[in-house]
Amino acid sequence: MSDKSSPTESRRRRGIYLLPNLFTTGTLFAGFYAIIAATQGRFVVASVAIFVAMLTDMLDGRVARLTNTESDFGIQYDSLADLVAFGLASGLIAYLYSLDSLAYYSDVAGKLGWLAAFFYTAAAALRLARFNITRGGAAEKKVFLGLPSPAAAGLLVGFVWVGADFGFEGSQLVIAVFALTVAAGMLMVSNVRYNSFKDLNFGERVPFRYILIMLIVFVLIILDPPRVLFAGFLAYAASGPLMALKRRRRRSGSRE
Repeated sequence: MSDKSSPTESRRRRGIYLLPNLFTTGTLFAGFYAIIAATQGRFVVASVAIFVAMLTDMLDGRVARLTNTESDFGIQYDSLADLVAFGLASGLIAYLYSLDSLAYYSDVAGKLGWLAAFFYTAAAALRLARFNITRGGAAEKKVFLGLPSPAAAGLLVGFVWVGADFGFEGSQLVIAVFALTVAAGMLMVSNVRYNSFKDLNFGERVPFRYILIMLIVFVLIILDPPRVLFAGFLAYAASGPLMALKRRRRRSGSRE
């Protein structure tokens, strides 16, 4: 019997799964469109595009697991799309909306503005690389080490969306945007633990009040998307350091 595989089997192995990668392509497209919108000064549209990218990013992994179509190609493609949408595009939105106004103060301040945006983008790349090498390990099952890049983008771009929706000029919020950009980057590459919510099973029965809570959240998002979404991502970003502080106090109390 020959060990050589047939041409049909070889083509099957070289092929890719279409459905989950369509959602990943949607993430990449939304990130690219956000860059285009930001360069045109349409920051609300750019921010919405990033949140659409979050939705497609969430769906591609879930669809791949439900249809048993996970692959190494899909994992790498997903990471590249995430880097474009939640790293490069989000950092560029923050820079074009606000951080570039630092150049009006001095050359050094201007350099700090684009360096902050670069630091955020590089931190997103490092966060995604670390996630890839620890994927499937015990460290990344129930918790994330470092703020996930979509959550960091939600924090940064969500603030830009709120500011643009209120009609603020980016130069008026430059200190806050600079601080959020650096903080989000630092949280991504930190060892702060965040709940991954991977233990949630949507196929199990849940108390009726959970449905009511989901309905209230959905209504609030519809009523005021920028402020509700930003508040949600701000709470999630703050939950990691707060829980770390709580664990440290608990350990200190047990020693005493």
